[in-house]
Amino acid sequence: MEFRTMIHPREGEHFMRHSDKMLLIGSCFSDNIGAKLRDAMVDVLVNPFGTIFNPLSIAAGVDKIIDNATIAGVELFMSGGVWNSYDFHSRFSMANKDAALQRMNASISEAHEHLKVCNTLILTLGTAVVYRRRDTGEVVTNCHKVPQQEFTRRLASVEEITEALTRAVQRLHEFNPSLRILFTVSPIRHIADGLEMNSLSKAVLRVAINNVVRQFKDFVEYFPAFEIVMDDLRDYRFYSADMVHPSETAIEYIWQTFQATYFDDRSTQAIARCERVSKRLKHRPMSNNPDVVARFNADTQAVIANLKKEYPYIKVESMK
Repeated sequence: MEFRTMIHPREGEHFMRHSDKMLLIGSCFSDNIGAKLRDAMVDVLVNPFGTIFNPLSIAAGVDKIIDNATIAGVELFMSGGVWNSYDFHSRFSMANKDAALQRMNASISEAHEHLKVCNTLILTLGTAVVYRRRDTGEVVTNCHKVPQQEFTRRLASVEEITEALTRAVQRLHEFNPSLRILFTVSPIRHIADGLEMNSLSKAVLRVAINNVVRQFKDFVEYFPAFEIVMDDLRDYRFYSADMVHPSETAIEYIWQTFQATYFDDRSTQAIARCERVSKRLKHRPMSNNPDVVARFNADTQAVIANLKKEYPYIKVESMK
C-alpha cells in the first residue's frame, strides 16, 4: 500500500545549466532557494528589493529593474530611527538617508545589469493580500511598522494579479528575449489572518499564475513548491517550530526536486561538488593553533582554485 502521494520531477525539462545566471524575486522562500543556489556557486542574484510577498509589488519591482529606475530622496521616510522606502525591505533601511538611497539605487542598478544577461528568473508569490497607502493609493512592499490606519488592506483579485503579471512577463520578454521565467507559490503559510484566508490567498495566486503560464507557455513555467509541501510531504514534521515556515529538511527536499526537474546530469554533478566546497568554506577548524587554521585555509583556497579551473564561471562566497 502507498501511504503518500509524491510529486515526481517532470521528464525532459532540464533547461537549466550550472553556468547559467539567475535572478530570484519574491517571498522569503526565494531566499531559501537562493541560498541553495549560492551554495551550488551559481551566479545568482536574490531579492534585490529584499523580501516581497505580494504579486503586485513583484510586478512593480520588475518594472523598476527593467527601467533602471532611480529612487529619489523624497520617496524615503523616517520611522523607527531609520530612513525607509515602501518599495524595499527593512534591510535596506539606514540611519543615514544618503547611505540608504545609495544602497537602494545600487541594488536596482545591479539587478538591471544582471537581468540583461540572465538565463532564468524565478518569481515566488507569497500572498494575494495587498496593502495600499491611503494617501496615494499605491501598493506597498513593506509597511515598516507604520500604523495600520495608514493603509487599506484587501485580497487582490485573480484578474488584477493576472493583468499585472502578464504585463511584467511581456516586458521581461521584450527586455531579454532569451529569459526563461519560473513561477512558484511559496509554501510558507500566512496565518495572521487565519487559515481560511491563507487558503483563499494561495488559491488566487495559483489560478492567476496558471492564467499567465497558459499565455506564455513557450518560456514561462510553474514549479510546484507549494504542492510539494502541502500534498507530498504533508506533515508537520516538515515545518519549523513556528508551524509556518518549511523546515530545513523540507527545503532540501524541494531543492532536490528542483534540481531533478530543471538541471541536466552534468550540472547536478557540478552542483554536488560545489556544495561540498561551500560546506568546507563554512567550516571552522576546531583548533586555536594558528598554524592549523592557516593550513586549513590554504588547503581550502587550493580546492577552490582547482574548482575554478574546471568551472571558471562559478561564484564563490568569501571565507568567513
